Amino acid sequence: MTPARLDEILDRARSTRVVVLGDLMLDEFVWGKVGRISPEAPVPVVEVTRETSYPGGAANVARNLREFIDRTSVIGMVGRDRGGRQLRELLEECKIETSDVVEDEAFSTIVKTRIIARQQQVVRVDREEIRPPSAQQVALVTGSIKRQLNDFDAVIFEDYGKGFLSASLVQQVSEISCAAGKIVTVDPNPRHRLAWANVTAVKPNRSEAFVAAGIPWSDPIEPASADRPLLRAGSILLEKWDTKLLLITLGEQGMMLFEAGEAWHIPTKARQVFDVSGAGDTAIALFTLALCSGATAREAADISNHASAVVVGKLGTATVTREELRRSFGSI
Repeated sequence: MTPARLDEILDRARSTRVVVLGDLMLDEFVWGKVGRISPEAPVPVVEVTRETSYPGGAANVARNLREFIDRTSVIGMVGRDRGGRQLRELLEECKIETSDVVEDEAFSTIVKTRIIARQQQVVRVDREEIRPPSAQQVALVTGSIKRQLNDFDAVIFEDYGKGFLSASLVQQVSEISCAAGKIVTVDPNPRHRLAWANVTAVKPNRSEAFVAAGIPWSDPIEPASADRPLLRAGSILLEKWDTKLLLITLGEQGMMLFEAGEAWHIPTKARQVFDVSGAGDTAIALFTLALCSGATAREAADISNHASAVVVGKLGTATVTREELRRSFGSI
């Protein structure tokens, strides 16, 4: 892709609006150093030096989008608790719209706390409640989508398997959006099997693709374009999900794009991997945004691949900026 073409796509992206639906989370990071082993148990003692918090899950997808567009919003569920308040504050700081976030006093906001010492994750502590939205809450969400139909270009379903994306909610929102000619993309979860339909693209990783396709796991081979089990999984999922595009992320091998019975391998651009946290969020965000901005499927996959490569070179739940993306392409 030429620098001029990349700039053309990114310039168009600025005026688009994308709605992200899915499991909202608060990502906490406790940073420190290890100087000794605990006398109570054979575990390291982390001396805390600082703490940071970021929007996580579906909120991190919106955060990635916000680097490139003026308007984006999230729809998910939070509780009336410390985590919910802090997540809303962080989203507002990022100028991400939260007016359609469902607040449920009986729900506990999902919080993931990572302990980092000497640039390595020591342990992660999850506080979560898996619960689907009520019929009334689904009605609120679908009503909001209907009201906004003329005001957004795409919908992203970000499924972390925590329950918010119920079958009823997904079906109604995808049907409404598809009928209005919107781009609809999905980042699926293998533990939460939904019948994806009326969507433009689905983006599983390799292991998720094998589970969804019902194919026994097999180790990756080189080159990825000759990986017959992978190609078979892609073919099965294109038909099963009846989607126009299928983008399978392959970690250190890059990505594989499936469209109309054809497959293209996009080799990885990552030079150094520090942390894969949130890389999938970046991938679906930039792939969707590029599609909204006139990119072909292969151009969108290339942009997504470069963006993910930048993010895995950072620690924590990170995003990629326009300048970093252009530098990855050698544009600046």
